[in-house]
Amino acid sequence: MARKVGVSEATVSRVLNGKPGVSDQTREAVLTALDVLGYERPTKLRGERARLVGLVLPELQNPIFPAFAEVVGGALAQQGFTPVLCTQTAGGVSEADYVELLLGQQVSGIVFAGGHYAQRDATHDHYERLTGRHLPVVLINASIEDLPFPRVSCDDEVAIEQAVGHLASLGHTRVGLVLGPVDHVPSERKLHAARAVAQRLGLELRDDQVVRSAYSLESGQAAATRLIKAGVTGIVCASDPLALGAIRAARRAGLRVPDDISVVGYDDSAFMNCTEPPLTTVRQPIEPMGRAAIDLLVNQINGASVPQEELLFEPELVVRGSTAPAPASRPA
Repeated sequence: MARKVGVSEATVSRVLNGKPGVSDQTREAVLTALDVLGYERPTKLRGERARLVGLVLPELQNPIFPAFAEVVGGALAQQGFTPVLCTQTAGGVSEADYVELLLGQQVSGIVFAGGHYAQRDATHDHYERLTGRHLPVVLINASIEDLPFPRVSCDDEVAIEQAVGHLASLGHTRVGLVLGPVDHVPSERKLHAARAVAQRLGLELRDDQVVRSAYSLESGQAAATRLIKAGVTGIVCASDPLALGAIRAARRAGLRVPDDISVVGYDDSAFMNCTEPPLTTVRQPIEPMGRAAIDLLVNQINGASVPQEELLFEPELVVRGSTAPAPASRPA
């Protein structure tokens, strides 16, 4: 490397060890040669040149993820970092592939907002690779328990308590849930909380009133169709797109929302106040969550210790036009 740059081995050593006495131009030349020759930068020099931070998202169709990207990107820019957005697509680049790509770019850290860490049955080998590299990482929202990364989460249990409690206050006794896959940790938490709330309030929550679904409008429609056949009068969904699918299912069944059936979403993503009817939903506090995630990441990058406990943020029920008092005439 010294020969390629045209400097002494001692100069290369000073750059790699972060020692003074080297001009900025020479330091930049050595780091560039390090990248070109395929060597891995020392941890303390990782991302030094471009101050890059990876932001890995599962999709962009759900508007909550672009919202998180906007908050996280803005917070990174304020700290002098540049986000590298990595979005998974069906049959395209996987989360593990993106991790390899980001490691090759010598990023200073990675933020994950939704991903395999929230699924018990998914592969987690790439997270172990990040742990072995001691790369700063922050996870947004609930994950499996044995990953040693700081987490910033919306409180799923409080969210479901707010949603189910709202329907109960309107007289609904037969409430259905549209949740994510069985191995999805946030959905596990929501279901646990829903059963506790149902028991406390004397609500009916049979097994056929809980339907698992992929996170899409079409999947929400299919799941809600099953719940309507089960005789529920209120549906709580694990995302806003699922809730929009539930509203479509109700209309296809000849039901009016909210007169015949009420629907509650989750996230309060963009334009949910512009739907017909405007969607009652539980708002994730994405602004403080995103900023807290970047604070944790930057503190790690700067060598500071950060709490490993999950930071839970309180959601907020936003009541709009998709919920109303329970109808008296629908049979179970």
